Amino acid sequence: MASISYLHNGGLLSLSLSLSSSSSSLIKALPLFFFLLMSILLDNYAVAVSGIRVDVIRRPPQSFPAFREAPAFRNGDDCLPSSRVDIAMTLDANYLRGTMAAVLSILQHTACPEDVQFHFLAARPDPDLLAAIRAAFPYLDSRVYRFDVARVRGRISRSVRHALDQPLNYARIYLADLLPADVARVIYLDSDVVVVDDIRRLWEVDLDSRVVAAPEYCHANFTKYFTDAFWSDRSLAAAFEGRRPCYFNTGVMVMDVEKWREGGYTKIVEEWMGVQKMKRIYHLGSLPPFLLVLAGNIKAVDHRWNQHGLGGDNIEGKCRSLHPGPISLLHWSGKGKPWLRLDSRKPCIVDHLWAPYDLYRSSSPALEE
Repeated sequence: MASISYLHNGGLLSLSLSLSSSSSSLIKALPLFFFLLMSILLDNYAVAVSGIRVDVIRRPPQSFPAFREAPAFRNGDDCLPSSRVDIAMTLDANYLRGTMAAVLSILQHTACPEDVQFHFLAARPDPDLLAAIRAAFPYLDSRVYRFDVARVRGRISRSVRHALDQPLNYARIYLADLLPADVARVIYLDSDVVVVDDIRRLWEVDLDSRVVAAPEYCHANFTKYFTDAFWSDRSLAAAFEGRRPCYFNTGVMVMDVEKWREGGYTKIVEEWMGVQKMKRIYHLGSLPPFLLVLAGNIKAVDHRWNQHGLGGDNIEGKCRSLHPGPISLLHWSGKGKPWLRLDSRKPCIVDHLWAPYDLYRSSSPALEE
């Protein structure tokens, strides 16, 4: 008797094989035994660990959206050893098409694509999602981490748009808890961006002892991000004393993971989320707690690294034009997403800037010829 067992979702699952004394029977039985074992392992490998290195190419089922395979991007001659760039993004079926486009744009425009490591945060590491990523990017250096949505489910308050209320939208708060110790700095990106510059230029920004770097917008009306109940309460409004708070978008930011961890910023953000549950002080999901903790105390980055708002406002998602100036990153923050508007045949002009990075098979038949 030969047997093998492993833990699956807290229960012990085992396979057993009875071997007769005949060597021919043993030879015939072993392939079936190992086939069954590998089938189970491949179907469930995403559940067994919280950090997954995706090394097995498993094709998604036919019912899953089909994506074209991206070209294999290789390093240029000037790339130095040990110059890894860490990028974190969420991984979700509803935004998978956007994630694919973002990854392609990053790899296409950097001189050292093999030095980029992607860290995907998923509420449930669905094997089909992982298979889709791996099939489109067979050479991608990536890991997947399970984000326990229970950590925020009781802390989330209803916002102006349902998508902002999804637990995975808050995963960026927990980067320091989810990422391994060897990740000291990370670029966090939303799934509705495309990068049209070398991502290393953003990676190499001098944080100047700050915990976060991001484009800062001091001309924006900062007061609108909080309710009258917040501003009328002096004890709450005092949070900004000694700072000149400015709006920044958390969909594009460089984070010093070690400083975040050492400063206990996750707990501070959670405390403001607790205040929100007791007394409604803001309307916009995960952004306001970041502003409460960090606004006026981040390292400002050139605006070219977040041409945001291309998805319109959070209510109607109306078309918006580009802001003047150089562009390194396009960001469809807001209600309107380029893949949805293109599919509806009612795209905004800026959506055509996203289309060349779309790997979805049926979306751009002309590109597949």
